[in-house]
Amino acid sequence: MLVKRSVIKRKAFQTQNYKRRLFELNENALAYYDGDVQNKGKHKGVIFLKLMKVVAEVQDGSLEDKVNVFQIVYAEKYDFCTLYIIAASSQEKQTWIDAIRTAALKKEAKFFEKYHPGVWTKKRPFFNCCDQSDRNAIGCKPDPQSRPDLTEPAPELPPRPERAPAQVYIAMFDYIPTDDSGLELIEGEQYTIIDASAEHWWYAENRQGEQGYIPSNFLKKNCGLEMFEWYYKDCSREKSNSLLLNSNQDGCFLIRDSQSVPGEYTLAVFTTELGGNVRHYQIKRNDISQFYISKEYPQASIPELVHYHKHNPGGLYTRLRNPPPRGNKPQTAGFAHGKWSLDPNLLTIGKELGRGNFGVVHKGFYQNGPTQLPVAIKMMTVNPSSDEVLQEFKTMTFLAHPNLVQLYGVILDHTPQIIVTELLQHGDLSKYLRDKRESLFYNETRLLDFGIQVCRGMEYLDKKNIIHRDLAARNCLVGSDIVIKIGDFGLSRMVLEDNIYQMSEGTKFPFKWAPPEVLYHRKFSSMSDVWAYGILLWEIYSLGEAPYAGMKNPEVLKYVAEQGKRLSKPRKASEPIYRLMLRCWEKEPTARPTFSYLRQCLEPMRSKDDYISTELR
Repeated sequence: MLVKRSVIKRKAFQTQNYKRRLFELNENALAYYDGDVQNKGKHKGVIFLKLMKVVAEVQDGSLEDKVNVFQIVYAEKYDFCTLYIIAASSQEKQTWIDAIRTAALKKEAKFFEKYHPGVWTKKRPFFNCCDQSDRNAIGCKPDPQSRPDLTEPAPELPPRPERAPAQVYIAMFDYIPTDDSGLELIEGEQYTIIDASAEHWWYAENRQGEQGYIPSNFLKKNCGLEMFEWYYKDCSREKSNSLLLNSNQDGCFLIRDSQSVPGEYTLAVFTTELGGNVRHYQIKRNDISQFYISKEYPQASIPELVHYHKHNPGGLYTRLRNPPPRGNKPQTAGFAHGKWSLDPNLLTIGKELGRGNFGVVHKGFYQNGPTQLPVAIKMMTVNPSSDEVLQEFKTMTFLAHPNLVQLYGVILDHTPQIIVTELLQHGDLSKYLRDKRESLFYNETRLLDFGIQVCRGMEYLDKKNIIHRDLAARNCLVGSDIVIKIGDFGLSRMVLEDNIYQMSEGTKFPFKWAPPEVLYHRKFSSMSDVWAYGILLWEIYSLGEAPYAGMKNPEVLKYVAEQGKRLSKPRKASEPIYRLMLRCWEKEPTARPTFSYLRQCLEPMRSKDDYISTELR
């Protein structure tokens, strides 16, 4: 009698229960029953020996702290399944492994050359032996008893034209499609991309041959560092701190791209030393291109470096253990590919959150298939036939970026017309800065991160030839994990020629955030957005104060355009930050820096001195 865990199939994650079964090995198969030695009971399953691919032990403690576990991986239709079996002792485990392997080889089973001594689970969606996140990833440990296919080779075929290699990606999150055009994503499964020409929705095929559209930001590459669950490619220092502190587990870690040293990597680790803190280590290279954190323990690659420090502190405060959960799913560009028109009957409107140039914003919910999703609902208050009503929708339908408020859809055949976007829980940045002034006062790193996030979003808009025209802290929203997203596209315009948009007389615009060419001539460009960004930086480093406090619009015009004066340095801004503000406020638009240049100036300002030196330990 042995104990088995539920067979791990493609969708069988929900029930991972354990049951005692009577196993019987014959010359063709391994069968199991729900009875005992005296009465076999009902037949519950069978695995044919010829279809077995792995029969091997599992590291003690890998399967929910259980010991004496072995595994059988076998082919079933178009999938591979894994059965985990728990023996009563180490000797019984090895006896069963030897007997099953011998019987399978007699039936000419062709074992994989490598197997995983660890396990992949839904709770920890990566193999705990090698950190690969693809549930079907090739094993990491050689099987010394595997044998190749010894059948006679087929005659040599004439050369075929080379095909482009398939683009294979791994799902980082589950995704349930809301219409027939979509394809379900299962975390850890791999998908072949057929058409990636659209930015946000790719056409893909799963391993069963089913095809459909999937959100591209739910995927990661099945190659390089991206195949490992501990690699957080574009994770900021602030974001990594948040993820690791929330885990509150000693040795929880991730590796991210260094933002102060482009092209390099940073290891971030949570340790319970000194009351619990996140330590950041720069991963360096020696003269022979080996990677190391401490010079005494170099490794040939970053995965090997992680493997080493999982077993040895080697200068760290603690051994590496597991990466943190990925957190919330990213927002999709709409609820489905090409689906922007929403059903008003599925919308529940809640309390009012605020009022903008063209509408009233409410908190609410949208019933998206089986999920009730919190949303922000903008109910338009201007003439339904006017161009301005539709402009925000037209601008946002093809935009998706981590630092832009995401559009879900619109309801145009309704009075008033409605725009539905994601809901960010902490409200606008201006109010957030004022409300959190006490905690932010000594947190220059957080203030810098706010400025960088907005700059990234604006750099994306600039590359899309879009000018915002109303960039200010009040129009940036704060979400979970303190992500900053630019919103209120009510004044946005696409610019395809000359990079300039001239506003008609009488149209309202944000006076105190406007440069001289807008104040005098109503001429907007990406450079007028740069001026506004300088004012927004001033708002951040003044912790939410109003620019030109106490001055009326005519006084601001005289102060800025005629006298050439500028806002004084906020108390929390460093000299380099203030110099960037002044560059944003150059009188001539062509003398102002681009958003790309600003980002490249801001990111290296993250303190390099925060790295922990292993040489001192």
